[in-house]
Amino acid sequence: MDGEIIWPGRPYPLGATNDGDGTHFAVYARHAERVDLCLFDPGDPSREVRQAPLREKTGHVFHGYLPGIGPGTLYGFRAHGAYEPEAGLRFNPAKLLVDPYARAITGSVDFGGPVFGYPLDAPEQDLARCDRDSAPSMPKGVVVGNHFDWGDDRRPGVPWHQSVIYEVHVKGFTARHPEVPPELRGTYLGLASPPAVDHLVKLGVTAVELLPVHEFVDDPFLRARGLTNYWGYSTLGFFAPEQRYARGSRGEQVTEFRQMVKALHAAGIEVILDVVYNHTAEGNHLGPTLSLKGLDNPSYYRLTEDQPRYYWDTTGCGNALDTTDPQTLKLVMDSLRYWVDEMHVDGFRFDLAVTLARDPGPFDQLSRFLTAVHQDPLLERVKLIAEPWDLGPDGYEVGGFPVRWSEWNGKYRDVVRRFWKGDEDLASEMGYRLTGSSDLYEAAGRKIFASVNFVTAHDGFTLRDLVSYDRKHNEANGEENRDGADDNHSWNCGVEGETDDPSVLALRDRQVRNLLATLLLSQGVPMIAAGDELGKTQRGNNNAYCQDNELSWLDWDLDDRRRALLGFARRLVRLRLSQPVLQRRRFFRGSGPWDSSLKDLAWFRPDGEPMTEDDWKKPFARSVGFLLGGDAISTPDERGERIVGDSLLVLMNAWHEPVRYVVPDVAWGQEWEILLDTAGATDSKRDLVAAGGSVPVEARSLVLLSRPADR
Repeated sequence: MDGEIIWPGRPYPLGATNDGDGTHFAVYARHAERVDLCLFDPGDPSREVRQAPLREKTGHVFHGYLPGIGPGTLYGFRAHGAYEPEAGLRFNPAKLLVDPYARAITGSVDFGGPVFGYPLDAPEQDLARCDRDSAPSMPKGVVVGNHFDWGDDRRPGVPWHQSVIYEVHVKGFTARHPEVPPELRGTYLGLASPPAVDHLVKLGVTAVELLPVHEFVDDPFLRARGLTNYWGYSTLGFFAPEQRYARGSRGEQVTEFRQMVKALHAAGIEVILDVVYNHTAEGNHLGPTLSLKGLDNPSYYRLTEDQPRYYWDTTGCGNALDTTDPQTLKLVMDSLRYWVDEMHVDGFRFDLAVTLARDPGPFDQLSRFLTAVHQDPLLERVKLIAEPWDLGPDGYEVGGFPVRWSEWNGKYRDVVRRFWKGDEDLASEMGYRLTGSSDLYEAAGRKIFASVNFVTAHDGFTLRDLVSYDRKHNEANGEENRDGADDNHSWNCGVEGETDDPSVLALRDRQVRNLLATLLLSQGVPMIAAGDELGKTQRGNNNAYCQDNELSWLDWDLDDRRRALLGFARRLVRLRLSQPVLQRRRFFRGSGPWDSSLKDLAWFRPDGEPMTEDDWKKPFARSVGFLLGGDAISTPDERGERIVGDSLLVLMNAWHEPVRYVVPDVAWGQEWEILLDTAGATDSKRDLVAAGGSVPVEARSLVLLSRPADR
């Protein structure tokens, strides 16, 4: 095999590129002495059939062209060089390496094989080199063609201020769906199937935010417990769609992913990817050698300065990509552009985004990563969402990202949970969170939609569990309930876990409606966690990252309670998308723009009087009302004309006793109509209420009233 002659090729593009006559291979390995291309038997991927050195090296890129090699070819690389972990070098030609630019990957890592660069029984651990061949235990890259008929596919282009995001797992969404054909359940095509799309359309969401779909690896400690990395936050390939969500065989995941995107776009739904560029599946110095570690460890990873044998880790996963290195930054940027240009996705949510913007140590708004993203013309047209924290020093940066970025607003989540739980001294912060968090974003020149609001997400309790458990119950994860957050701001409403007590169930249902209503009536961009609209429970597990089973999958067998909740959620989303005052682009001024005589925002006590400064400071201020002026919206429409909509009056009572609210005097409107009551038994509208009249708001409930502009 050794000595196979191939053409010189060129140093770009990186990865495997088929032109119809053959395939061009290029891989970056700055510190390597030699890189071999290895091809494998498609009938027996463990058998290596050809090996050829990439003799050309240009700009630290090894490259070559192999005629006659077409789509479906399985390949990998072996990198030669010094094995000196003390110096950060971990070259080992016995270890097959996955192409970082592979467009598709097949097979999985067999951790029972020699996939570690060192002998597991070596007394000096990773300082000794293991010379056993890892190829039979490794996944392989797949050469793919790039033809796909996108037809008339168009990006929905939903403006930020009109967006409603639905965070969803590709498999978990349809794994139990009775109307999705069995062979499509849990796949890209399942998510694209008519029953799945129909649910999204009827719910009214404008975008799906997919949990990681980059090719990922199941951690060995999970496999030992019979579990998997269900969420997928353990990336192996930044260009390859995860193969386990494809119905077809090698390489078909690329086509099926595109079919999914095309189907969702046809329904007017955007596709946002949760991407994990902060770390990889290779772990720390004792982790496996799968790809980047064996190709160019010092370039791709952040190593400790005084002891480069070890990794500088702000992710909690053993390593962190070094986005201050030009080639690593190029890898991330090339991947982002690929998913936008060739896979037609509409945006990204960046996991532990603070790590990407550490330049080199502290978070920096002018970091190389954030600067590269900001100037990129292709990324300018997509949505960018940061998870604005990591596990490093000063890692909580909510409000710290630059313009053009939106953020998961963790402060919103926490205060809304605490308010409806009944905690004290929250009125002032609730005021900021309900109105777009101007304290976090306005001074930096960011818009109201910089705040992606959420009450629950994949990580943590489901909405139903948030009101059913005081404590986490993660025993099924096999870590003696040590994993997962302990401080969840949850409340079980008097009974831990499942119960048949009708009074407890009624209170829980009302709390779920309170939280959903608050989310959809807040300024900013709402994000709903998949299944919350169906009353999904994980039986108190707040860290179901390893539960690829019915604990995590959506249950579509709805009883009357869950069916009622679904109807309520649909109504809330429709209401939000129909009310211009809930889709503001600018922060409130507390004054009347245009020719309005009233303020765009006003706050009221239960007695109908405007709140004073002292009212905001009262620790027991759990009953607050606010008015959104529909005839005082400060931004024009696309034609530059004034936007006028209904005014909304939101009355919240997080107290355990009923409160009677007085409707503000006639200056704010003559007549109001009750649209929503979270304590009500039905969704039907109630009678009109005149100015100065009263509205009973039951214990722990929310009432929404509306006034057309002409009343």
